[in-house]
Amino acid sequence: MAFKAEYIWIDGTEPTPKLRSKTKVLADGAELPTWGFDGSSTNQAEGHASDCVLKPVFSCPDPIRGGDNVLVLCEVYNVDGSIHPTNTRALLTPIAEQYAGQESWFGIEQEYTFFKDGRPYGFPVGGFPGPQGPYYCGIGADEVVGRDIVEAHMDACIEAGLAISGINAEVMPGQWEFQIGPAGPVEVSDHMWMARYLLYRIAEDYGVSATLDAKPAKGDWNGAGAHTNFSTKAMREGYDAIIAACEALGGEGKVEEHIAGYGFGIEQRLTGHHETAPFNVYSYGVSNRGASVRIPWQVEVDKKGYIEDRRPNANADPYVVTRLLVNTCCSVLETKGLV
Repeated sequence: MAFKAEYIWIDGTEPTPKLRSKTKVLADGAELPTWGFDGSSTNQAEGHASDCVLKPVFSCPDPIRGGDNVLVLCEVYNVDGSIHPTNTRALLTPIAEQYAGQESWFGIEQEYTFFKDGRPYGFPVGGFPGPQGPYYCGIGADEVVGRDIVEAHMDACIEAGLAISGINAEVMPGQWEFQIGPAGPVEVSDHMWMARYLLYRIAEDYGVSATLDAKPAKGDWNGAGAHTNFSTKAMREGYDAIIAACEALGGEGKVEEHIAGYGFGIEQRLTGHHETAPFNVYSYGVSNRGASVRIPWQVEVDKKGYIEDRRPNANADPYVVTRLLVNTCCSVLETKGLV
């Protein structure tokens, strides 16, 4: 007997990397081996030296094929054993280990938009639907499209054992959100990439594509983000650490560093309108969805909890976002003795 292992990796497409996958058939009981692929076809190598290496780092049950079949998330390496430049996970792991004692937790809100026949799913041919407002958490066929795909995706994530914690319809027809977390920086990122794979793969069966474009519809429509909720043990226990983390994110050079790592097209989305702060102006505030970083009102009441960085795009790499947040905030908390 045999089982199928779907090897999944992040390619080198710019400005927004894509997921790629291929299937390996293995004998029952076999361990997941290192594998390879043609990097010249994924923007990760030149044709004269095109071999790249896939190293399995996270696996889970395959809810699409079922049985003993598995999904396998891989890191990409060069044939000489060095880290491939597209391997952002390998940059996160040492930072996560360095500050592991602070027990960072993340919850990422992944917004995305369905497209069919070249337009957002639910948009009429040659026109636009009514203005945004009734679609957010909407109910009924006049307000919601794609729920069958969304439900299938949620069920698949649960079957795969991913840390999915909810779904909701978003402010534009065909736009939805799922949440992954709470989990540590590496775990939440692994689970997010795997959940993205399942989203693309399940939507494929419906003849629909899912996009993480930061501004999928121009004009008076919200963009698509990946609001990132973050805390450390000290933040979950006291308010001084909350304020210190917020201040750290506005520190010298940090605004530019984070914006550069928060996804392509961020200037189109972070305009200061549609529940965003301007991309080049840092701010934080209680219950303020127009700030760069929001402190939930209950956190101020309880004087402990978490913060929400509202800047990351839907197309942001969670390995990069979590690395930046851990490195920036945990280093300052450590310096201030708030650990």
